[in-house]
Amino acid sequence: MFTRKPRILPLLACLTAGSVQAATDIAAPTLQQWSTSKAQALSFLPGSTGDERLAASKREGLLLLDKQGNTLSRVQGTFAGLDSRALGDQVLVASNDKDKQQVALFNLDPKSHQWQAPSYLPTRDYAVNGVCLYQDDASNIYLFTVGEEGRGEQWLVAADNRRLPTPLLVRSLPLPPQAKFCKVDDAAQNLFVNEENVGWWAYPAHAEADVERVPVAMVEPFGNVKKSTGDMALVPGGMLGLDPEAAQLNLYQQQGKGWAAVASLPLAGVREPEHLALRQTPHGLQLLVQDGASSKMYEGALDWKATPASHPPVLVSVKPAVQTDVVMSQGDAADDPAIWVHPKTPALSRVLGTNKQQGLEVYDLQGKRVQHLPVGRLNNVDVRPGFELGGRTVDLAVATNRDHNSLSVFSIDRATGTLQEAGEIATPVTDIYGLCLFKAPTGEIYSFTNDKDGTFVQHRLYAKGDKVQGELVRQFKVASQPEGCVADDRNQRLFLGEEDVAVWAVDARPDQPATLTSVIRVGEQVHDDIEGMGLYQTDKDNYLVISSQGNDSYVVVDAEPPYALRGAFRVGVNAAAGIDGASETDGLEVTSANLGGPWHKGMLVVQDGRKRMPEQAQNFKYIPWAEVAKALHLP
Repeated sequence: MFTRKPRILPLLACLTAGSVQAATDIAAPTLQQWSTSKAQALSFLPGSTGDERLAASKREGLLLLDKQGNTLSRVQGTFAGLDSRALGDQVLVASNDKDKQQVALFNLDPKSHQWQAPSYLPTRDYAVNGVCLYQDDASNIYLFTVGEEGRGEQWLVAADNRRLPTPLLVRSLPLPPQAKFCKVDDAAQNLFVNEENVGWWAYPAHAEADVERVPVAMVEPFGNVKKSTGDMALVPGGMLGLDPEAAQLNLYQQQGKGWAAVASLPLAGVREPEHLALRQTPHGLQLLVQDGASSKMYEGALDWKATPASHPPVLVSVKPAVQTDVVMSQGDAADDPAIWVHPKTPALSRVLGTNKQQGLEVYDLQGKRVQHLPVGRLNNVDVRPGFELGGRTVDLAVATNRDHNSLSVFSIDRATGTLQEAGEIATPVTDIYGLCLFKAPTGEIYSFTNDKDGTFVQHRLYAKGDKVQGELVRQFKVASQPEGCVADDRNQRLFLGEEDVAVWAVDARPDQPATLTSVIRVGEQVHDDIEGMGLYQTDKDNYLVISSQGNDSYVVVDAEPPYALRGAFRVGVNAAAGIDGASETDGLEVTSANLGGPWHKGMLVVQDGRKRMPEQAQNFKYIPWAEVAKALHLP
């Protein structure tokens, strides 16, 4: 279960970085006028080996210009704001169409200079001041809007190298009330936004990120910005910010989680600098500046070489094929899934998901809710087939109930998949948390339950009439908080996660010592918290899947010693199906059963801690195992 931590803004880091460092090493750029077009926004053409530039003008429309400032092609209209990204062999251009009062998205062919007909964001109920684009690790392109009174939004506008015919709203963002400009560093996944009389802020740009902000620089007396903050441009490992009232550029470089001032550079000959564009060339940094007083555009060079900031390795992304209806509680509610496989008709299989504020949700393979069992605050759930109860064979689902520090037991009708309550088992723990089931070769079913203090208790489940009861058979402890666990019935081995430390293996048999063996430790591959775990098993394969919540990824290792690492992946957006990615994952489950269709090699189910596109209560995502195997090159 994820416990949200407070977001503390490191303002002190910004304040201590206010002094300008190494300014004497960087010369102020010498600017020369290069175009008389009355443009209000500028951009270099991304991915181009030539020297074409883009400009947006309230009088002349959208312009593609050559190096001399001559117009190569244009879109007639009144436009403000501008950003662009490479999109296959095209360029995606975003600008605010002031005539329509809508944000427009164009495809531009850089070879023929032809513009395709645009698509538009729906009309918003706020005035859009600025737009910027962001391309994620999976090459999806998003648009950010910056609006009046702190309104902001993120939209998915392109995927699979194609512009979406209809943009999809991903999330709303609370932004500074005086924001007019934004830029995104794709590699660092940083969204920069100005607050005119306060400073520049950096936000996480990833669609699945929490909303938090870090100060890059503040206006005096809190930072080194002389008068105001305006447009921005990106430099390797940092940001170039424009102080339009002081007619100077401020250069900043990221240092860890904070930002350090590098230089303040005057812009001689420009009265009211308003817009910036910058690109890296083999000869240095090429700079474009627009003068708001005359609307003339200037060109210069910035002689600065910096080592780009290091970033985590890019992980391969897989797409969910189905998402469930959202759980029937707002906030941090969904937690742990389990998969029940129908013994005769796999298409009638079910996904069980805990709602830790209400009870248990039951979904079909299309993600539709078929049952809601409001039995209390259930945290983790697991299932096992084949249990004799009241004179008939049923399957069992067991969940930890935090209202009573007990186990809530459900019988599953093997013909219909219908769940009904089948008993409650008291436990000796004082803060019940995680759970998993183990079926021994003898056919007996055991539960493993843990407490936040590290205690594990093992119960043997048995029938008494039409109810299930439990006998405590073993108890052991790890040093710190655990939660996720999964039992390998075939090898009588239990895998458990100590959230901030490691995944351990221990003998699952009740009459054996609980000796811990390290499987994988928190570090480069697995980032704390370690959360859900599941086993993918066939006659040939035996993989352990782990939720690495700290970096929103999923790690696959062999479930046999020496527990070799097979790889890691993320669950990304499925634009065609309108399904967002998954992040802050608590529980997961996986099956190798052939459930038909996309699930012919099995299915992975993960809890999604942040439901986007649109923003709603949490839910669960279904991913075909075939896609995971393909992404990680598994046999």
